[in-house]
Amino acid sequence: MATSANRLSYRALSAVLLAGGLALAARPAAAPITTAQLTSQLTAAIQGLKTLRCQARAQERIGGKYHADKSTMKLSFNPLRVYLKNGKGVEVLYVTGQNGGDAWVNPNAFPYVTLSLDPNGALMRKGQHHTVLQAGFGTITDLLEGSAARADKSFNRSFRYAGDTTVQGRPSYILRSDYPQFRYVAYKVGKNETPATVAARFGCGEYRVLERNKLDIGQKLAEGQTLQVPNAYGRRTIIAVDQKTFLPNAVAVYDDQGLFEKFDFFDVVANQPIPAAEFSKDYKGYHL
Repeated sequence: MATSANRLSYRALSAVLLAGGLALAARPAAAPITTAQLTSQLTAAIQGLKTLRCQARAQERIGGKYHADKSTMKLSFNPLRVYLKNGKGVEVLYVTGQNGGDAWVNPNAFPYVTLSLDPNGALMRKGQHHTVLQAGFGTITDLLEGSAARADKSFNRSFRYAGDTTVQGRPSYILRSDYPQFRYVAYKVGKNETPATVAARFGCGEYRVLERNKLDIGQKLAEGQTLQVPNAYGRRTIIAVDQKTFLPNAVAVYDDQGLFEKFDFFDVVANQPIPAAEFSKDYKGYHL
């Protein structure tokens, strides 16, 4: 049975989630679970994925404005194969070991031809926080476990089981991090560092490093250059975890400016075989 403190915490949590746009309805706790059990089973479920199909709805703050999109995803892991189609009809196919490491992209706009683009390049990353190589739930395990380059694990240890709820009609656990010490700090660039290595050192995500310091993707950094870098990924992070599959069905991240990003996952089908043909540019129904 939840304590009074837990009930108060959950009421406050529900208000935050609703304010951020996550539609959550309170429900009685199905069974006790500890923070350690929840994080362990969530991490194991994500790392145990062989295939994943789902619909994803994203809301990301880009340049101070919120951008929303919805995508269909198909993923196969080890080796990584990804097919995405967003709400604008843009299609992306990435297959490890093919196309010289580039992704095939149908922009569904002029010049109306399939392009081969670097998945880590500026064109493919424009207007989004994450790359196609990060599709799925991998970023969430990074939040929980932390980068190997980050010595301070206080953010990763801040996650706590915060109650139960229902998301999209499915009983879910709430895993929440409160990190009030979130702030931007000055960092002096070392030898041969890039925005990506700096982001890994702080576990803050590369997008914020680029945005705050007005850097271009792939831009070289000078040794001794001073950057403003977040000391963690977020001030408040809320993950809704499906009680049956232990996979995420929603995640919201807040920083010093409010909502930074929010993702909702629908129609999740995990570890069901996906024919190899569905990761071919000639697959029926694709326009690659």
